[in-house]
Amino acid sequence: FPMAATDPQVLALAAQITESREQDIPLLLLKLKGILSSPSLRCEELNKIKQDIYDYGLTQYCLLVLKQDHSQLHGAWATAAQIAEILSHCCVGLEVKEDPEEFYKTFLPSAIDSLLVLGKRLQARFIRAIKEKEKQDFLHWFQIVTDAICWLFGGHIQLAACVLQNDRFLQLLITDDVETAIIMMSVLHNILRINSSILLHIEEETLHSVLDELVYKLSSTTNPAVGSAATKLLLLVAKHCKQLVQLFTARYKGLKGLLSKHWTGKGFDREVNQLLDLLYLEQSSEKGGMQKQQQAACIIQAAWRGFQTRKRLKKLPQAVITLQRSFRAKREQELQHLTKQKEDEALKLQMQLQRQRAMRLFHERQLALLEVVHASQVNKYMQEVEEKSALTIQRFWRGYRARRLFHQQKQSLKEYKAAVIIQRAACKFLEKRRRRRPLSPWKEPKGLTDEQRLALQQKVDDYIKLHPAPQMSEERSKELHMQAQSKLAQFLLKSRLDQRAAQRREALLAQVNTDVELLMNAPGLSETTEKDLGAFMSRSIPVATKARQTHNTMLKHTRWPWWKKLEDEFMEDDVIPDDAINRELETLFIGGRK
Repeated sequence: FPMAATDPQVLALAAQITESREQDIPLLLLKLKGILSSPSLRCEELNKIKQDIYDYGLTQYCLLVLKQDHSQLHGAWATAAQIAEILSHCCVGLEVKEDPEEFYKTFLPSAIDSLLVLGKRLQARFIRAIKEKEKQDFLHWFQIVTDAICWLFGGHIQLAACVLQNDRFLQLLITDDVETAIIMMSVLHNILRINSSILLHIEEETLHSVLDELVYKLSSTTNPAVGSAATKLLLLVAKHCKQLVQLFTARYKGLKGLLSKHWTGKGFDREVNQLLDLLYLEQSSEKGGMQKQQQAACIIQAAWRGFQTRKRLKKLPQAVITLQRSFRAKREQELQHLTKQKEDEALKLQMQLQRQRAMRLFHERQLALLEVVHASQVNKYMQEVEEKSALTIQRFWRGYRARRLFHQQKQSLKEYKAAVIIQRAACKFLEKRRRRRPLSPWKEPKGLTDEQRLALQQKVDDYIKLHPAPQMSEERSKELHMQAQSKLAQFLLKSRLDQRAAQRREALLAQVNTDVELLMNAPGLSETTEKDLGAFMSRSIPVATKARQTHNTMLKHTRWPWWKKLEDEFMEDDVIPDDAINRELETLFIGGRK
């Protein structure tokens, strides 16, 4: 038979989920409920839709959503409960032909574990809820999740043992809450109804824990609903597993007295009598005192085991928190690795397509050129193309190698620059401290003897005789002095005027640069407003602009690393750089006249 086409609704939903954000996926998955519940579908068509849903990975999306933090979902716990129901319906009736081992041994147990975790969280929320409306909502969602679990292991019988041996199932069963306890006992009843001999194939510790909890509920509560559910479960176990009746009589010796005294006349006498008959058939009746002792021992044992179990469960939250943290971290790493792998694959595919496209264009261009070029010039043309290609490859390789070397030496260059600045600052500091060091006390030179004094005097006289001083009159000296004073005054006046003219030229040049920047950034004439005109007519705009630039420069200076500020720290306090003063005067000069 030819393979049937994929359902268009499933195909459209899968494409929409693939292109959507992660937080929108849960709401899109809820559309599967409408697809599966269509009344016009026949059995074969429904199974085909479930197969399409699994093939397109929508069931895997449901499982991933159940493993997330449900309080962050749209719709919170209601959405999580509906997705749990959808997951169970998608898996029941599904026959996987490709890699069935992964589906039956990995996917289904993981789904059961996620549903039990969701049920445990809903049970805890229900117990902590205060408002009646919240308690009803959480109880309803808990019922939906447990129904999904029952539906799932009802369609796949091998999952019943997986549910019963899961530690979270025992945690859900061990509770003092009446409503959730009744629901969990109904789940256990469905497990035994589907596979009555399953208790004989599970571990002894798990079996004892389940039976201890059932007997504890009979001994610690007076609620008829809880007593009826526990009694029916024990009766079902005793009917279908005859080997366990001996365990009842040996492990719970006061069970018969407990049933006959506390649970007779509560509305389910038929089940109580049937259970008592089975127990009495296994072990003959004993004396009344022995029955009381057995009953007391049963109550004490059940109470003590329940106390020990609850004490052990109180220590579990911290371990669960640590496990959840490590699980979330591992899941985040896996998601990041998967995302990176997908991005790498997409990039590789894109590069491959670009390379193929470039090669195709290159070959087409070569063919076109070969049609134009004369046959005698083909070899010359191919040689030129090869040379250009070699030059291009060499250029790219040299650029790549230079960039790689630059990145490798960037840190060492930065360290070298920092070391130079630190050394320069240290030298300046040492020089400054050396200049401030107080002078040593003056020491009187040694005196000359009479002979040394006469020898020096003789040398001075000989030098004066060899180099006689020119004679100049007093009037000539005064005249030379006046000429020097006048020339000095003229020089100082001219230098002051030249300095002012230079400052004016530099200020005008700075003003022109500022106006040029304003004109470059100005809008067109058709878009000019009065505010833009004021920017050119007002002379305070350049001042404000320069002040803003200076402020930004100071902010940038404050963000420098410490070793870049050492030069400013060891600068002389009384020395002000001339270029800084001139720069401020040039940029803040607005205009005027000499």
